[in-house]
Amino acid sequence: MRFLQTIPHPLVTIGLYAWNNKYIVKIEAGPYEQTFKVSELDVTGPDDVQALLDEPFLEQVILRFQAMDADWQATMERQGLV
Repeated sequence: MRFLQTIPHPLVTIGLYAWNNKYIVKIEAGPYEQTFKVSELDVTGPDDVQALLDEPFLEQVILRFQAMDADWQATMERQGLV
């Protein structure tokens, strides 16, 4: 996998990669990660991929991170690990 660039955002870390005829968008927040794959045939280049990361999309990503954390905390509590 080849790193292309970091896409700035105040709340999450966003990395853009190229691999196997796909662009890979990795979005990280703390211990959690979401990955999105975009075929190189669906866009004209990295700028198109970055345009897909608009504010409504990233708001949903952040909500998903919050849900992931709630799920993780709940299982930790059920197992008596917190």
